Amino acid sequence: MNFFNLAKRNIRRTPYQAIAALMIMFLTFLSLSTFLLLATGSQQILNYYESKPQAIAFFKDGTSINDVKAIQNALEKTGKTSKFKYVSKDDALQIYRDRNKSNPMLLELVTANILPSSLEISTYTPEDLKPIAEIVKKEPVVEEVVFPEDVVASLSTATRLIRVVGGSVVLFLIGFSILITIMIIGFKIRIKRDEIETMKLLGASNWFIRMPFIFEGIFYSSTGAFLGWLFSFLTLWYFEPLLLNNLGEVSTIIFPISIITMMLFLLSNLVVAALIGAIGSFIAVRRYLHI
Repeated sequence: MNFFNLAKRNIRRTPYQAIAALMIMFLTFLSLSTFLLLATGSQQILNYYESKPQAIAFFKDGTSINDVKAIQNALEKTGKTSKFKYVSKDDALQIYRDRNKSNPMLLELVTANILPSSLEISTYTPEDLKPIAEIVKKEPVVEEVVFPEDVVASLSTATRLIRVVGGSVVLFLIGFSILITIMIIGFKIRIKRDEIETMKLLGASNWFIRMPFIFEGIFYSSTGAFLGWLFSFLTLWYFEPLLLNNLGEVSTIIFPISIITMMLFLLSNLVVAALIGAIGSFIAVRRYLHI
């Protein structure tokens, strides 16, 4: 407890340095929390699309169910398809009505006869979509084939970009935070030089003198980590309705974020914070505290 009391007294006696350290740590761990949220969210969206690789083949009028089954059997032999779903004209009309039920004018103009039947083809991986689509396009009864080739590719690129840029920024801020911790703890060691010499003359051990400074560095980083996590959590909670309205069906994958996930984010922040504070303070103590 003496270590904590001495660390508390050191913080109270130099409030401006403490505030500066907390602000740096807050920005560092706000960036870390934001990066974790973006990386987790983008990975969940990517996993969603990768788990549902799908090509849709629209058939010409007059296509029989036997023609559809023949195409399905041919695709099954490739070993790249996982499942099929046939959508008849009546099914297509029902889907259209469900999607446009808020606009009665559109419902009056559409009948089952003008909608094409289709076959939804799921593959094991997104890479299998293109060759499967090429096979289906050659069938004479197929009018058009649609598959989200660009969507998965764009999401993969965006996810990699978030990881690289976000990870680089976080690593830079972590290094910067360690340097700030070294500077502030080193500064405090210098201004307490006389007090340290007095403690040494009174028989204080080396670690008794060093530990308050190390605890002080851990306090700065841990408090900054908690504040950064709390701010990111409150911001996400505030903007959640807006994101739900704009992300469409993807929003159901991300939201609501469970309390367990947010607690894991907090725990990871605190662990990293404790390491930053301990490393920075220990380097400062070894560099500036000559006892």
